[in-house]
Amino acid sequence: MPSGKIHDQITWFCLPLVIILFFIVTKSLLLTGLGGFGFIFSGLMFGPDLDIYSIQFQRWRFFRFIWLPYQKTLKHRSIFSHGFLLGTLIRVIYLSLILFILAILGVAIAQLIFGFGWHWQKFIFNSYGVLKNNYWQEVLSLFIGLELGAMSHYLADDIGSRWKSHQKKKPVSRKKNKKVVKKTSRNK
Repeated sequence: MPSGKIHDQITWFCLPLVIILFFIVTKSLLLTGLGGFGFIFSGLMFGPDLDIYSIQFQRWRFFRFIWLPYQKTLKHRSIFSHGFLLGTLIRVIYLSLILFILAILGVAIAQLIFGFGWHWQKFIFNSYGVLKNNYWQEVLSLFIGLELGAMSHYLADDIGSRWKSHQKKKPVSRKKNKKVVKKTSRNK
């Protein structure tokens, strides 16, 4: 598996290609920007290695605590953290739930202090309707960018693991081996 530094280099190296591909497909600066942002965010802070004490985890600094339950629940490199689409979807849902819980707590405190009315159920249904009807392309571009960032991570891990296993399987050259093996009738 590549180090966090190598994953970062891969992310930065692939970013121009991702931006070009997004623009070719969408022909929109906004959708391209969202896809590029999703890719960079996923590659540097929101990728599959949030399930361990990784550089991605460390970049959350004061907010690292929100990923501790995620780490305790998921096994590293499982289908739920490193799975195609599933890993990204789980991270998006997990972070959305954490942010929602924090927002509910903040609004509840504000309601106690300022005494205003707010119904979170109506807010959720209205927000979902607005996103679904008016901003589905933006949400999709962001999610695809997040998944592409995660995919670059999966591919780098897979290629790195295959390379290491291939290196281990290589036979040792007899010229480099200083021990001389005498041929006998037993080892012919």
